[in-house]
Amino acid sequence: MTDASDESRTGIAPEAVDETRAGRSRRGFLSAVSVTLGALMAALVAVPSGWFLLGLRRSTREWRPLGKVDDFTVGATVEVAFEDPSPLPWAGVTAKTAAWLRREGEQEFKAFALNCTHLGCPVRWLPDANLFMCPCHGGVFYADGRVASGPPERPLVTYPVRVRQGVVEIQTSPLPIMG
Repeated sequence: MTDASDESRTGIAPEAVDETRAGRSRRGFLSAVSVTLGALMAALVAVPSGWFLLGLRRSTREWRPLGKVDDFTVGATVEVAFEDPSPLPWAGVTAKTAAWLRREGEQEFKAFALNCTHLGCPVRWLPDANLFMCPCHGGVFYADGRVASGPPERPLVTYPVRVRQGVVEIQTSPLPIMG
């Protein structure tokens, strides 16, 4: 009698109510699985991103040899190549990078990043003019890295340089430290 009264009250047969409840529990389970997987994926992206944005990941800095002191002429600026501080096993040619090295005295050297501080285009050394020039937007830098003209607002980035046991070394980092 209760079955008939339930059906007359709701207009739904008791078997249909059981199927609806089973469908809701299945839907609830699948919803819970979807939310859990979504949260797990968000955490997989958020945790490394958070480490990066908060600066908790230490960058690799290493001293790389560039050559013997006698290999460089006083007053000359030359391009020097060195191994990237964080090369990957499959990096190939991209594991090498470069800088501009200027010998200013017997034991004094200054190293500049290759990239313009405006938009990162590679700068060229023009020995006749004694200037660095960025071909992308006409940025010009003096021999000491200061801005001479053009859109760059900051001087060229410099690397720390030292002479150790007659060898010129540069302290590298994955990205040049903005000075």
